[in-house]
Amino acid sequence: MALEVVPQWMAELDDEDAAFIRRFLLASGSLKEVARQYGVTYPTVRLRLDRLIQKIQMSESAEQDPYVALIKRLALNDKLDFDTAKILISEYKKTRKESAQ
Repeated sequence: MALEVVPQWMAELDDEDAAFIRRFLLASGSLKEVARQYGVTYPTVRLRLDRLIQKIQMSESAEQDPYVALIKRLALNDKLDFDTAKILISEYKKTRKESAQ
């Protein structure tokens, strides 16, 4: 069965993320093996996988609120620190809640 439509989260991956997923799959999901292949430590690979998971989750929720997804994406890509991202999202949600009343 061929994939006729590429899911949005997959289309948004950059080349490095796609290469990481490929290596991860070819290593049968072994983070230790992926760490060995990249020449880095297990915690480094675990962090990379965690960030990739967050990117995918954000992509799936982006349709619900594009502004919040943008803030999260900026934080994940180290363009914005996480504390600032939390404050921006919190204030945005307060504003939306107030305007809905």
